[in-house]
Amino acid sequence: MTRVALVPGVLALLPEYRSLQDPVASLRAACLDAVAWLGPSPRVVADAQGSRIAAALVGAAGLDTPPPSGSGYSTSGRVGGRVASASERIETTEEGVLVVGNGSARRTEASPGPFDPRAVPFDDALGAALRGPDPAVLRSLDQQLAEELWAATGSVTELAGLLEGAGLVDVDYDDAPYGVQYWVMRWQG
Repeated sequence: MTRVALVPGVLALLPEYRSLQDPVASLRAACLDAVAWLGPSPRVVADAQGSRIAAALVGAAGLDTPPPSGSGYSTSGRVGGRVASASERIETTEEGVLVVGNGSARRTEASPGPFDPRAVPFDDALGAALRGPDPAVLRSLDQQLAEELWAATGSVTELAGLLEGAGLVDVDYDDAPYGVQYWVMRWQG
């Protein structure tokens, strides 16, 4: 059975951004639980920033040693292993798969990006497709709109193949602190 987890690519999850008062404590706890649930050697599907976050979370969860900084994990790959090319399809596997991505960053006036009224409806539709799960909607996600809304969804669309026939989703975190939509979700199928 494949285990798949989605965590956000937020820099605040990196150890170097941690302070005396953790601004994302509940998000961090949900991420660590989801990563630990994947098992000892999860494959990672992420962009360059997401790969750094995945490596930090995998290390903090006590799983395989994460790759060193700047190791070339720029598209998708396996923590502690080889890097897969962006064109390789992620197939059903016995190992856990950690996907790093998040919704829009233009939801409010306080968001990192300027407010865009399309952000919340975009996130609502994406959240519904993730919860479904609805692989067809994930495959047809408007990447141009995602880019305009500052959403890190390139890795999320790769979930479609993994979620074919997946059971119910566990939603560990669904919130938009600081005006950015973050989800921590787990599927087993």
